[in-house]
Amino acid sequence: MTTLLTDTHAHLTFGALAGDVTGVLSRARQAGVSRVITVGTDIADSRRAARLASTHPNVYATAGIHPHEAAKAGTTYCAELGELLQEPKVVAVGEIGLDYYYDFSDRPTQQAVFKAQLEVVRGLDLPLVVHCREAIDDTVAILHERGFDGRRVVFHCFTGSAGEARLLADHGWWISFTGIVTFRKSAVLRAIARDYPAGQLMLETDAPYLSPEPVRKVQPNQPAHLRHTAEFLADLRGEPLEQLIEQSTRNAETFFSMSNEPSTEATE
Repeated sequence: MTTLLTDTHAHLTFGALAGDVTGVLSRARQAGVSRVITVGTDIADSRRAARLASTHPNVYATAGIHPHEAAKAGTTYCAELGELLQEPKVVAVGEIGLDYYYDFSDRPTQQAVFKAQLEVVRGLDLPLVVHCREAIDDTVAILHERGFDGRRVVFHCFTGSAGEARLLADHGWWISFTGIVTFRKSAVLRAIARDYPAGQLMLETDAPYLSPEPVRKVQPNQPAHLRHTAEFLADLRGEPLEQLIEQSTRNAETFFSMSNEPSTEATE
């Protein structure tokens, strides 16, 4: 049987995607994308993600508070997050981290909410999906100080330097690639992706954002478009497409502890 892709990071609860989940998953399956991890960005959104995963066999979820939402986290989010992490198809904590580019939440609050979520998950065998923008030093320091070296941590939508990629690897952490790698001005990211260890390669859309070439002008982005990123990376790395798909899917299954037998149903 042909191996199918896994979109390790999308937001099926956002905008137009939320209003057409059945269609989105059907188009994904037709494009060779069998599974989608829909990522929570606050407690309410994480609940929506968990509900969506519970009703669609090929959808999994994460739960967490995005740094943009940190200032609105409230006072009960740690207990609520702990409850969400017990849901059977919630496979990771995220997306959590720091964003100093937009600073939609002030930095001390971002850091406090990030640290608190790490305390919730410290004793759990769950991976982390980390959002980090213009905040690599603080993000790495906080993860290191709280004992996450060598644990399953992925910096999603990585767009940093080769040195930053090496720094994360030194701590035992992974990065994942979006359609940004297909953009013409992404020479540094392409060089990282070309030589990135095959055993850690994971792909994502970050849908509804970041449509890849050659559909960059198509909005919203959706999991079906992951095929374009996979084709681009296979060519970049000089690998057969099927080999890259099989390896990246196996990596996602291992990292997120997902079944290696996705349902043949696309929309239930």
